[in-house]
Amino acid sequence: MTRFLRAAILECDTPIQPVKDRYGTYGDLFENLLNTGLKAQGFDSQVDLQITKWDVVNDSAFPKPDDWDAILLTGSKYDAFADEPWIIELTNYVREVYEKYKKPIIGICFGHQIIARALGARVGRSDRGWELAVEPIILTDIGRELFSKNVLSLHQMHRDIAYEIPEGCVNLGSSAICEIQGLYSTGRIFSVQGHPEYDEFVVSKLIETRHAMGILDDQLSSDGLSRAGKPHDGSVVGEAICKFLLDDPVVNHI
Repeated sequence: MTRFLRAAILECDTPIQPVKDRYGTYGDLFENLLNTGLKAQGFDSQVDLQITKWDVVNDSAFPKPDDWDAILLTGSKYDAFADEPWIIELTNYVREVYEKYKKPIIGICFGHQIIARALGARVGRSDRGWELAVEPIILTDIGRELFSKNVLSLHQMHRDIAYEIPEGCVNLGSSAICEIQGLYSTGRIFSVQGHPEYDEFVVSKLIETRHAMGILDDQLSSDGLSRAGKPHDGSVVGEAICKFLLDDPVVNHI
């Protein structure tokens, strides 16, 4: 029997042109991550994944909560702690979904930080600077259960962080630069600071572009590019997100 899974992807940015030309929007990257995760788990023939994508930067319209089963937030070049109108609207929307509708919310990077902010945690610029390309994450007990690993390697592309763990959530792991690498609440919240949807091409183009713009200096860029091709566990996170959406594997912990 086919199971329908309706997911609304909130696109919080537009990719740079080389990435968009190859992979499409950030929503497309997220959709590909989910489809790959479903296939790896053998769910692709059993689940009809129905995706809608919403440009929340340029359009203030949001999906009606009753029309979907889960909300997913993409990464972004913007600051999750900023008070721009669309960011405030997005934060308020996520808070309402969490408190009133109690449906699963998944976030990546900027999306992870927006979830933290919506749930009352402090987010802001890290005093440790940028975290770039593939980095190891030492997982917590819950993280090890979710990913069946002790250490998770993910692409990173951020200098903003969640400083606090919201009430009702736990931290999934920590890296040398970022203490809160993910948030989890059974059946409710699943976020990661890293980018499971990225690959070497995406990260390399982002580093090169931001270096050319003067955002990243020579040393940061060189260091990041040297690790962009390292093996990473994006597919592991994609599978874990699919399990979370279909049948949350971790129960009675929170």
